[in-house]
Amino acid sequence: MTVNMGPQHPSTHGVLRLVLELDGETVVSVSPTIGYLHTGIEKTAEQKKWQQVIPLVERMDYLAAQSNSLAFCLSVEKLLDIEVPDRVRWIRVLIAELQRISSHLVWFGTHAMEIGAITGMLYAFRERELLMNLNELLAGFRFFPSYIRVGGLREDLPRGYKEAVTAFLDRFPGKLDEYETLITKNPIWLDRTRGVGAISLEDAYAWGLFGPIARAAGGDYDVRRAFPYLGYETFDFDVIGASNGDVYDRYLVRVAEMRESVKICRQALERIDPVGAWGVDDPRIVPPPKDRVYTEMEALIQHFLIYSQGFNVPAGEAYVPVEGPRGEHGCYVVSDGSNRPWRVHMRSPGLMASQALHKFIVGGMIADVIAVIGSLDVVMGDVDR
Repeated sequence: MTVNMGPQHPSTHGVLRLVLELDGETVVSVSPTIGYLHTGIEKTAEQKKWQQVIPLVERMDYLAAQSNSLAFCLSVEKLLDIEVPDRVRWIRVLIAELQRISSHLVWFGTHAMEIGAITGMLYAFRERELLMNLNELLAGFRFFPSYIRVGGLREDLPRGYKEAVTAFLDRFPGKLDEYETLITKNPIWLDRTRGVGAISLEDAYAWGLFGPIARAAGGDYDVRRAFPYLGYETFDFDVIGASNGDVYDRYLVRVAEMRESVKICRQALERIDPVGAWGVDDPRIVPPPKDRVYTEMEALIQHFLIYSQGFNVPAGEAYVPVEGPRGEHGCYVVSDGSNRPWRVHMRSPGLMASQALHKFIVGGMIADVIAVIGSLDVVMGDVDR
């Protein structure tokens, strides 16, 4: 029997269609159909000035918006050959790790709900709401803050931000314990996840799968360790791994990753000085401070030029990967020397997972398809772009 799952199915993390061939309840083959959420963001970016691309790329993987903008900004800064101040690096690390926790909370809540654990979703979204509040405090926007900019940050940290983050970090580990009490040893959860959707490390790497999927199969590749950026090599954290590569191990890895992100956030908070730079000292890229704009003609002219014309980026190409919530999340940019990118392309972990779906579900039961998709943490905005 041939069955269409989607494209409106509520458990496919976006608009994904699977054409399944079944023998009884056993999946014989699967053909994923993507593109229903295609937005043309990469093409649209070619018409925008460099800073204007940031709100666009944040809407690709919409659960990890600031991982997108971070990868893009790091790639452009590589072409510009600039190094941001240490204070900016620590703030970016803090934001990226809070974003990882937020993304994993959505994964946990929706994944648990799809398998039947409704309470887990309510708990996870309760904590995620606090992270949305932090985004709102930071930039006025809850979902897409656009706070990370080429050359630094949009502005300095707002008053009370560090205290609000500390309050969240003090609260969150205890809530994680609650999640695990609900789920980790629940017999129904174990029956639905252990031995389901397993993949070997060799197959994971062959299909371009990194991040929690590969680490749950025994891998130890983490971009933060393999190709350090933002000074991650100076932070104390563990790369979490497992060995079975099934739905249950992917769950364990992501929950443990949230605990590691809490550790990194605490270290970053300690390093961030109360007062300091929030961008590079380069008036060609970062606008002058407002007090100078109001009092100096040269600063006013530079402010006007940056916001009206943008800045030129030397011709060339650059690719900088970051460790996003779903794995290696890289941005490839090409410049022709003008004030607009010639090409912007994101390496999408979700696309890699979608094309490898057959490795996880062929030979399994149709009821396990939903558990597998949830464990892969596919975001269709990241897949289609």
